[in-house]
Amino acid sequence: MDIREITPRYFVSPQISVEDIPTLIEAGFTSILCNRPDQEIPPSHQADVMKDAAEAAGLTFVVNPLTHDSMTPDRLKLQRDTLESATGKVLAYCASGTRSTVAWVLGHADSQTADSLLNAAAQGGYQLEALRPHIEHIASQSKET
Repeated sequence: MDIREITPRYFVSPQISVEDIPTLIEAGFTSILCNRPDQEIPPSHQADVMKDAAEAAGLTFVVNPLTHDSMTPDRLKLQRDTLESATGKVLAYCASGTRSTVAWVLGHADSQTADSLLNAAAQGGYQLEALRPHIEHIASQSKET
């Protein structure tokens, strides 16, 4: 597994498998966030299979499949709410970890600076500078409300 830290409580990775769950528990994860749509993966790795295995092992499992088109405010809120309500570390996964990082960045754009968000993503290995205008737009919208 290629697990990357974005914050001390939020980590991202490419697709995981059922066999990875004991390692995740051993590493202190309490929640898993699936950001990968089932259409992208074989049945053995789809959300229901992963959810059943994770919950059987005592982990919280949240399904929040993301694509460019489905990264809506309600999906970003679910991503953030999952992290904020977790009792421990959260692992969000997708194909490469990028979507999970983008969702974290955009989901926190109303409460953190663009620099801090982009630096956290970069420390995890994700260069998302192209999102700066979108982050700043979200931040400006939240100040207006």
